[in-house]
Amino acid sequence: MIDTPTEASAQPNAGPERDARERLIVALNSPTVDDAQELIGELEGLASVFKIGLQLQIDPRVGELIETLIENRKRVFLDYKYYDIADTVGDATARAAKMGISFLTVHGETEIVSAAVGAKKGSELKVLCVTVLTSLDSRGLSELFGRDVSVENLVRHRISMAMAAGCDGAIAAPADVAGIRGLAGRDFLIVTPGVRLEGESADDHKRAGTPASAIAAGADYLVVGRPIINAPDVRAAATRYIEEMQSAFDRRP
Repeated sequence: MIDTPTEASAQPNAGPERDARERLIVALNSPTVDDAQELIGELEGLASVFKIGLQLQIDPRVGELIETLIENRKRVFLDYKYYDIADTVGDATARAAKMGISFLTVHGETEIVSAAVGAKKGSELKVLCVTVLTSLDSRGLSELFGRDVSVENLVRHRISMAMAAGCDGAIAAPADVAGIRGLAGRDFLIVTPGVRLEGESADDHKRAGTPASAIAAGADYLVVGRPIINAPDVRAAATRYIEEMQSAFDRRP
C-alpha cells in the first residue's frame, strides 16, 4: 500500500512527474468550506492537489480555503471554466495567477483562451482548455449544437485551437487522451476527469475510463471526486486510486 511519502518515493522513477500522490487531483465537491477542510485533513500525506469547482464558488470563505491550501504547500486547481469576454477572462486569470493558483480552466474561442494565456505570463499558473465534458457524448453534442457533431472531431478542433493560443494543456476524457497526446506531443498537459476503478459506478460520466488506461494513454493528472469524497473510508479510497495510478506510471516508458 502507498500510505506514506517514503513508500511512494521509493517506487521506480518516482520523481514528482511519476509520484501518483502528486498527480491525483481530489475534487472538493463539498457543500461547505468546513466540509472541504475536513476532507483535506483526512487526506493529509496522500493528496497534495485539490480542485475547487462550482459547488464552493459562492461560499464566502472559499478565498480563505484557497489561501490556506497554498500556504500549506498544496496546489489548487480552480475549475470555474472561465467563459466570458476576453478582457474579463484576462482579468480573472491575472487575479488567480497572483493568488498562486496552480491550474485554471478556460472555455471559449481563441480570443478568450489567448487572453487567459497572456494574463498568466510570468507566473506558475497552468491554463487548461476545456475540450468536451465527460458527461457529453455525440447525442448530447448534437442536442447542444443543433446538428450532428463528432466528439473526436470537436476534441481535435479544441486542442488545435488551444495549442495555437499557447495553452499549457487541456481537460480531456479518458477516451480522448491518446489522440490528444499524438496531436499535441509530450509537453502538453492532459488532465483527465471521469476516471473510475474497475467495477465502480461511472455516475454521470458517459465517457469514463480506468486510472490505468488513462495514464497508459498519456494522461498527466487524474481528477477524482465522488469515489473518494463519498467513500466510507476516504483514505482507503484514495489509496486504491493512488496504487493503481502508481503502478501505471511505473509501467509507462
